[in-house]
Amino acid sequence: MSTSTDPSVQASIEEVWYLKDIFFKSEHEVPAKRIKIITQNFNGPCSFIAICNILILRGDIVVLPPERKSVSYEFLSQLVGEYLLTSCADVDISAALSIMPYTTKGMDLNPLFTHASSFRPAGSGGELKLFEQAGIKLVHGWLVDPDSPEYPVLTKAEDYDTAVNLIVEADHVSKGQLVVSEEEPASSQAGSSSSATGAGHALSGEDQKKVEAAIVVRNFIDTTQSQLTYYGLFTLASTLTPGSLVALFRNSHLSVLYKSPDPTDSGLYTLVTDQVFLNEASVVWERIEDIEGGASSFVDSEFVRSSPAGGDYAGHTGESALAELERATGALTLEEQADQVLARQLQAEEDAHAHHLRQQHAQRRAEAEKRERDREERRQKKKDCIIM
Repeated sequence: MSTSTDPSVQASIEEVWYLKDIFFKSEHEVPAKRIKIITQNFNGPCSFIAICNILILRGDIVVLPPERKSVSYEFLSQLVGEYLLTSCADVDISAALSIMPYTTKGMDLNPLFTHASSFRPAGSGGELKLFEQAGIKLVHGWLVDPDSPEYPVLTKAEDYDTAVNLIVEADHVSKGQLVVSEEEPASSQAGSSSSATGAGHALSGEDQKKVEAAIVVRNFIDTTQSQLTYYGLFTLASTLTPGSLVALFRNSHLSVLYKSPDPTDSGLYTLVTDQVFLNEASVVWERIEDIEGGASSFVDSEFVRSSPAGGDYAGHTGESALAELERATGALTLEEQADQVLARQLQAEEDAHAHHLRQQHAQRRAEAEKRERDREERRQKKKDCIIM
């Protein structure tokens, strides 16, 4: 008997998400209320789930009836659509509504390296309209420290897309010597600008400055692949007000970021939506302690260190906690084991994709420009050719 999952069954499972009961209080002195949040299975649509969970935590949408155990995209999109239509009656929300289906596949967001709540619109700008009309603040911590030597260069590049374009342009003027292939360690080409100019290739003063700036930008992107810096983490912790619920863009994902309503607690917390913790009532939030996530810890609705029934997973990331939970239970059915193997496989694939996305993007752009240059040279040669 095969344990493989039928593709049609897999697709239907990915479009249905289980609900988890948690306690949540938006103010320090008020009693916590019991609500249902949406959990992720198979590394499901983090953008759409984050938006819905923020609206649920704020009380803007309510999942009924109380005994409901799961929800579908159709069910939730109707709730969100009705909320937007009723809360923005005098505003054209067509851009926000049109972008909503794409939140299940990922969103094209372009953060600025100099401001935690600044993003450049991509395409029609519908992504930003969705957050604007829903009243959800979108933030990131991919910020450059003003006291760092790379700050002057990053302020000129401003945003991620412009930074990638700068790298592509510098790679063009340096004859393809700047963009690092995936097989070649970045450290082998990082350092001085001479490493990107190529042997015997002289650059003009303007092109030399462009290459030097591109090296600085590339090194910043390579060393901040989690899309979070300590300066950015400090900025978020010091600027968000107690009780804030915002959408955090990090590692090409969206999550619910929350600052405790307790004025004595300056910590930042992300809502734990991994389905592996569906039955762990004490695992509600994950406290952000560092930029890589290795020191993070799980807490309950009162922000007390968690004591999960399946074992103590405080300090684990979602992936390592999954492995710990499997070892602790030791009684999973074949179907559950297959599901969790698939979940880990999908997580690993997406993590690897996020790790190489920026370098791949820059390299593809450089290759495309080279092909276009070659075609232009061939066309020029044909034009110059004289038939005797």
